[in-house]
This record gives sequence, C-alpha cells and structure tokens, in this order.
Amino acid sequence: MRPPAWLGKLPLPGANLFNAGPVQAVYKVDMTEPAYLGEFEQLLLLAILRLGAGAYGTDIARELETRAGRAVSRGALYTSLDRLEDKGLLRWKPVAGGPERGGLPRRLYTVTPAGIAAVRASRDVLRRMWRGLDDVLKEPLA
Repeated sequence: MRPPAWLGKLPLPGANLFNAGPVQAVYKVDMTEPAYLGEFEQLLLLAILRLGAGAYGTDIARELETRAGRAVSRGALYTSLDRLEDKGLLRWKPVAGGPERGGLPRRLYTVTPAGIAAVRASRDVLRRMWRGLDDVLKEPLA
C-alpha cells in the first residue's frame, strides 16, 4: 500500500508554514523608541545616576532604601540590574574590591545613553499624566 500523496507535501519539522522555508529565529530591537520602564527600573536607574562613580550594588540598595523607602533583597536587585543590562540601559565593569571584601572584585554600574533616554521619556510621560491634577491630589485640610 502506498502512502497518500498529501503526506509528501507536509512541511518538515522546523519549517515555516507561510513560505515552507526553514524557520529563522530573528530578534529585532527597535532602538528608535526609548525602552518602557517599570517603577522599580526607574528607581534603579535614578539611584545609579545619583551615585555617579560610586554606583556599586550595595550602594544602590542603600540609596533605594534611603530615598525611596524601598528595601530590596540582593536577588531582586541583581536580577533587575541584569535585566536593565540586557535591555542596554546600563552596563557594569569589574573593579578591584577593597580589603573589606578580601580583594574580591565589585561591579561598578553606569547608565548608558539609552538608559538616560528611557529615564527622560518616563519622566515626560509622568509629567503629562500629572498635569492638571493638582486640585484633585491636593492634601486635605486637617
């Protein structure tokens, strides 16, 4: 018995059903628009910008707690910093650690130009959203 004719016309596994050619994984990033930032990402980038040349992980966490009242675990901090690096919004370089770290290297973080553009865009959106709400959001009199 012969297999049906339509069986030979099925695309092979991994083939694109629209053009029957091989599937190619292509990931394109549109850098013309600044990246969308969540609240925590904004706070991280702002903390790094404030710290300037001293933006190490522990200092970033301290800045978040002091200025934003946000205590953050090391895991959440470094996961978020890695995500911002993957988005191209910050970068880090290893620098020698001091005697308190036994000479172990530390990561020094800096915000990239794309990160600055994203913070500016986020600030502009928030300003537009806040505009005209002063009367609604004013503090009630005691």
